[in-house]
Amino acid sequence: MKVQEVNIAVVKPSNGLVGFASVVIDDGIYLSSIAIYTKLDGTYRILYPTKLLGNKSLGVFYPINRAAGKSIEQAIFKKCKEVFEGCNKNDRYNKAEYRV
Repeated sequence: MKVQEVNIAVVKPSNGLVGFASVVIDDGIYLSSIAIYTKLDGTYRILYPTKLLGNKSLGVFYPINRAAGKSIEQAIFKKCKEVFEGCNKNDRYNKAEYRV
């Protein structure tokens, strides 16, 4: 399984949620609405979408083995690092005169 494309939609942070990811797998499967949360140590975690039916929560999609899950996670975390570190580096308020 190869993750070929990863896109991150950044959102205003709320309760740890910082964005949503979409991925293309093996040029044939598109998965979207994968939530990206920050953990207390500054790393990320992802949550796959669920659908609430009555009192039961059903997974819309999710990896069925560890290797698939790890491939998706690594691709998303790599893109997160590029996107979020790029935002901070180019942020006009990141200049020395704005830092306290």
